Amino acid sequence: MSESGGTVRKLLVVEDDPGLQTQLKWAYEDYAVLIAGDHDSAIELLRAEEPEVVTLDLGLPPDPDGTREGFRTLKTILEIKPDTKVIVVSGHGERASALAAIANGAWDFYQKPIDIDELGLIVRRAFHVRELEVENARLASQGSGDNRVLGGMITGAPEMQKVSRTIERVANLDVSVMLLGASGTGKELLARGLHEASGRRDGAFVAINCAAIPENLLESELFGHEKGAFTGAVKTTEGKIELAHGGTLFLDEVGDIPLPLQVKLLRFLQERTIERIGGRKAIAVDTRIVCATHRDLDAMIADQSFRDDLYYRLAEMVVKIPSLAERPGDAVLLARHFLHQYAPEMNPGVRGFAPDALQAIDEGRWPGNVRELENRIKRAVIMADGKLVMREDLDMAGDGVDSEEAWLNLRSAREAADRVAIRRAMTQSEGNISAAAKLLGISRPTLYDLLKQYRMHA
Repeated sequence: MSESGGTVRKLLVVEDDPGLQTQLKWAYEDYAVLIAGDHDSAIELLRAEEPEVVTLDLGLPPDPDGTREGFRTLKTILEIKPDTKVIVVSGHGERASALAAIANGAWDFYQKPIDIDELGLIVRRAFHVRELEVENARLASQGSGDNRVLGGMITGAPEMQKVSRTIERVANLDVSVMLLGASGTGKELLARGLHEASGRRDGAFVAINCAAIPENLLESELFGHEKGAFTGAVKTTEGKIELAHGGTLFLDEVGDIPLPLQVKLLRFLQERTIERIGGRKAIAVDTRIVCATHRDLDAMIADQSFRDDLYYRLAEMVVKIPSLAERPGDAVLLARHFLHQYAPEMNPGVRGFAPDALQAIDEGRWPGNVRELENRIKRAVIMADGKLVMREDLDMAGDGVDSEEAWLNLRSAREAADRVAIRRAMTQSEGNISAAAKLLGISRPTLYDLLKQYRMHA
């Protein structure tokens, strides 16, 4: 009998045909199979045993008053245990009834005559999805729900989860960390997450954007100054490095620090002491440095606009952050998050996205990454006239897949095309395997095989 995480997996078969009951019971020996022949016995077993998956014959004999027993049973199951994966089984020629059941909350459907192997594949998939949902709920109870990782970053992409694990691994090691990535990819969010995961979490997290401060003021911002050090210095002021004593200093856009100041920053990293502008006393400071940049520091070192010795001090650990376009599925995940964040205040009538809008979001290149996506969703929420954000609300007519990209390898091109098509179909069907397979024009087993082959999540 199959177990998952030490728990027996329970399958409830609701079927009034005794011969089929026996056939299904013996076919699914990997599960604890519970058999019910009508609505009342099914609900009794549901309450007592709490099965994760149910196969339900829509053709159960009707009640004397003409009620469709299969649909009544489906409704009751989902009212009692909404997270149950119900696979409805319909008779030949009753596809419309099966689709109606899907619309009423069934997870998937199968048409008779029954092929044990095909139905078994759907059952296994249902258990797998349910196990993933349970794991997500467990993570949520630990504060990591809603697809959130380090620093509260929302992602479902393996690429970003790998980044998060890397940062968590070095969080408690007192090394300097450099985050490399394009603007808008969440570098400050990850830096803050690193700080919160470290032993310095009780100290201050201080952030400074080196590109946003004029060169003549940046030294004072970093190192502070004594009273009277220059015109306007009416009092002694601590710099950001000193303010972050016992905590973490995040230097954003570190590549914009001018060369003369790079020398002074290098001295601090070597000596762990600073001197304020106009001061003569060395001040010991225990501050961890985390820095980030979108610039090519290797090229800057080559043209001598960035010191290589400073780079090696700052880059004891280098973490490369993928762009939003390199994180499949995250654009849609984030778009839904931003919609729920802004709609209640800006346009309460908006409830979600139209399928064409989701497709446009998924296809978008997002050169401004998460920051651009957030701004566009905020604007679309304001502009939406109905309950759904439409493609035109996003103003993305010119976005999409780059048609000029040259594919030289047919296998790579075919796999890339498959991935794009599957991702779009799964997005539009909101993860429903049967509906996605129908959109793609393939069978459910074929879609399962492709998801497994490409290591994609349903």
